[in-house]
Amino acid sequence: MPKMNVEKKEKKAEKRKKLKQHVAQKGELECETEPKKKKQDLQATKEEEELTAEEKRKWERKLKKERKKKEKQLMREAGISTKKVEPKKPSGSERALAYLTSWSENPEEWKFQKTRQTWLLLHMYDKEKVPDKYFAILLDYLQGLQGSARDITVQKAEAFMKEFDGSDTEDPNLLEKCERIRQVLQLLS
Repeated sequence: MPKMNVEKKEKKAEKRKKLKQHVAQKGELECETEPKKKKQDLQATKEEEELTAEEKRKWERKLKKERKKKEKQLMREAGISTKKVEPKKPSGSERALAYLTSWSENPEEWKFQKTRQTWLLLHMYDKEKVPDKYFAILLDYLQGLQGSARDITVQKAEAFMKEFDGSDTEDPNLLEKCERIRQVLQLLS
């Protein structure tokens, strides 16, 4: 039995050696844009068929990497940028306001999202983050608020009211915030 294992190892080593020779003979890869060339590459030679699945995968990944490297080099030479521009992801406020709009306009397709609700509850008193047109929708949304989220929202609103009642500032932003807090308290109490 040990003799058979040695023979298998020798065969695998020979296959690897043949594969390396095959890759070395092939030389630099050309940029493949024609479907015929791609089909030819996909068809495995006899040497490739004898490789294990893992060895084939490694070899294919190596070829793909070399092909991409060559393509990038050609792009650079042509003066075309190779950097990918990632699309801008919507911010937390944009997502939360879209969530709120979806709740009001498409109740059938709307799905509860804890993170969006939490964001709305944390920032509902800030006029810059939740504009007036969304605040009206938010008040309707808060009518259906249940459980601990409702209790905590009331507690926070009462705490804010106590804090602002003690101060005598005439800041317009603070007055708007107080008005929003009063509206939330009237709705939830």
